[in-house]
Amino acid sequence: MAETKDDIRPEQLSKALGERYLAYALSTITMRALPDARDGLKPVHRRVLWAMRLLGLNPSAGFKKSARVVGDVIGKYHPHGDQSVYDALVRLAQDFAVRYPLVDGQGNFGNVDGDNAAAMRYTESRLTEVAQALLDGLDENAVDFRTTYDGEEEEPVVLPAAFPNLLANGSSGIAVGMATSIPPHNLGELCQALVALIDNPNVQDRTILKFVKGPDFPTGGVLIDSPETIADAYKTGRGGFRVRAHWTKEEGTRGAYQIVIDEIPYQVQKAKLIERIAELLEQKKLPLLDDIHDESAEDIRIVLTPKSRTVEAEILMEQLFRQTDLEARFPLNMNVLDGGLVPKVMSLREALQAFIDHRREVLERRTSHRLEKIATRLEVLEGYLAVYLNLDKVIKIIRNEDEPKPKLMKAFGLNETQAEAILNMRLRSLRKLEEMEIRAEHDALTKEQKDLKKLLGSDKQKSEKLIEEIKAIDAKFGVKTVLGRRRTQIIEAKHIDKIEALAEEAATLESAIEREPVTIVCSEKGWLRTFKGHQEPSDAVKYREGDRERFWVHAETTDKVMMLATDGRFFTLDCAKLPGGRGNGDAIRTLIDLPPESDLVAMFAHQPGRKLLLAATTGHGFITSEDEAVAMTRSGKRVMNVKTPGEAAVCTPVDGDSVAVIGDNRKLVIFGLEEVPEMARGQGIYLQRYKDGGLLDAVTFIWKEGLHDQNNRAWSPAELKDWKGARAQAGRLVPRGFAKSGKFG
Repeated sequence: MAETKDDIRPEQLSKALGERYLAYALSTITMRALPDARDGLKPVHRRVLWAMRLLGLNPSAGFKKSARVVGDVIGKYHPHGDQSVYDALVRLAQDFAVRYPLVDGQGNFGNVDGDNAAAMRYTESRLTEVAQALLDGLDENAVDFRTTYDGEEEEPVVLPAAFPNLLANGSSGIAVGMATSIPPHNLGELCQALVALIDNPNVQDRTILKFVKGPDFPTGGVLIDSPETIADAYKTGRGGFRVRAHWTKEEGTRGAYQIVIDEIPYQVQKAKLIERIAELLEQKKLPLLDDIHDESAEDIRIVLTPKSRTVEAEILMEQLFRQTDLEARFPLNMNVLDGGLVPKVMSLREALQAFIDHRREVLERRTSHRLEKIATRLEVLEGYLAVYLNLDKVIKIIRNEDEPKPKLMKAFGLNETQAEAILNMRLRSLRKLEEMEIRAEHDALTKEQKDLKKLLGSDKQKSEKLIEEIKAIDAKFGVKTVLGRRRTQIIEAKHIDKIEALAEEAATLESAIEREPVTIVCSEKGWLRTFKGHQEPSDAVKYREGDRERFWVHAETTDKVMMLATDGRFFTLDCAKLPGGRGNGDAIRTLIDLPPESDLVAMFAHQPGRKLLLAATTGHGFITSEDEAVAMTRSGKRVMNVKTPGEAAVCTPVDGDSVAVIGDNRKLVIFGLEEVPEMARGQGIYLQRYKDGGLLDAVTFIWKEGLHDQNNRAWSPAELKDWKGARAQAGRLVPRGFAKSGKFG
């Protein structure tokens, strides 16, 4: 037996890892996470719909077990786990998750409380009319097909998509280094915008926004962003939308009332929402609320009972909006695959145009396909007409000749296709009436052929046809239908100021929260929690595996905690709203919009009137007012402009008359505080210059009292006199015995 040799090749590890990770990243981006701009689907959703179509699960047909669909999908098209495919199918059937469901489900497909669907062997499914519109044209060469992973089947690269699914149903996903988040929209509004864009390709963005006023979530709610904020988000393809629950006030006897919530923000689980409100009630953080009841059946009905009849309903709701998911923010990041290949962040206008371009191509391909069919049929009909006047001769040739086809072709001047059609003709078709029907069909097809050729040669007629198709979709699923009416209300601009005023009043009332000491703990990997009382660091506080302590802050429940990120933005959170100490806490990125590439530099309790020294690794820095850095929005407030690859590195309170700055090169320089300007926002000025490396740490101190290093050793003015100079100098190496970390105490 011959000895086999392993195929071992020497290769640089970094190169091997880089190539493989890049291949994985591209696969994740194109085949899993990002939707195609043309049909708004990811491959798994497209394959589910394609498999259901081949199974004959049309809207008019009966249901089949979901397990049968999943089996076909993973066996023929999608070689991944069955549970992930079933989860994708389930979501397409959930009317609280998808604005226009693509799957009609029968059985338990989950609910808005967050309960899971039944196992696939218990549920049944079929396509909806909307899904049928997405698939319409697949038999007419409307799109390209490709072979499946095993080469045995074929699947469509993209669906013809007569329905603008990308914007109508939205999408979300996380890939390697990028993500997408597109909210659902109202079909009727999208159709109006599409018609306007087809009529005038140069139409301005503000005209499109007259039709598309904002997202339309399946769970309803109230959109409270200003028109300017919405317009900016749609223009850039990035931003976010604030959505609130819809509520009404039900009057009772003797002035009593209760508040009924009948719509909650999109993707908020009702059970967790009620649990959170009950938890805040138990912690006495909702002083105006007495009780909460869930009276929901098929529709949502959450009943809130105020403390007394004198409590203003608007103020009570503002408190709830501020502290719970009754107000949620849905991010907008229209990152899609342009042409199914290239990731691109599109504006609303570009997304609409991508759909129009796709539909135009589908129209041209379907028209060309129809012309080919007509040409083939006309050829056959002309052969029929050529022989109908000589049927006796045709019958004689067929009866007497061993090979009648060549004789027919020669006798009547037919081609092979025509001769074959005549030989396959049924005997009962050989009647006089059939000739009249053939002539009528020939005339009709000739006219249709002429019209279709005219359509292919005219851009104007193509546009008219596209508008006709879009209006047909609008009539079928648009605002005049039960499915298509707008569900999410959009607050008028004149009412936004009133909302802000109510929010300020609610914030004032929140200050009545009982003042208690708390300890805020944030781990190195960004898990945040609070403990009652002022506790000192100890081994009793446990962290996730591989994680450890980073920030340990003493504060009060009435305080605000501030954070500076490496990108120069400040974030602010109310201490009373921070997660409790149970478990490992909550991820900080669920509370603030901290970009994946950024990290936290500092975390501290806000002290009104205090000044802060900010410094970046580039050596720049300045003093800013802590009050002006407070930012109560999830997106934070940019105070320091940092030039990449630099990062914000220092945020320390100003206390003293001198500034000490040290670099990675362990060179130290000390200068007067008056040399550092105070700014509300900016890059700042050079505190220290570097040939190599960057700024490591900076601090302010009182010169006469000396400077402390991280080892808490005190350095007197006499020991530091040689390091005192001017701002922007390079400095000199730290004195012997200075902390090895190079940082100040």
